[in-house]
Amino acid sequence: MRCDFVNINMNNRVVVAVVIVEVKVVVVVVVVVVVVISNNIVIVVLVVVLVVQVVIVVQIVIVVVGVVVVVVVVVVVVVEVKVIVVVTMLV
Repeated sequence: MRCDFVNINMNNRVVVAVVIVEVKVVVVVVVVVVVVISNNIVIVVLVVVLVVQVVIVVQIVIVVVGVVVVVVVVVVVVVEVKVIVVVTMLV
């Protein structure tokens, strides 16, 4: 089990903690869209696509909601299963 911590410094402090659990066999594409509204409300949308066979999948997510900060993370894994938990904190 591996834990990766990524710190993103912007106008507001956004701390993204990514926990990756590795298994085997199966391709998983996880698209994480974090939308931050001016009212410090965090909306996390997780889209998980499971592919049984080894296939390269590319997904593009565009989110436009008034004045927001959009962080899009696209992870493409081949012959691996990764479960990503994203915790976003606004200070």
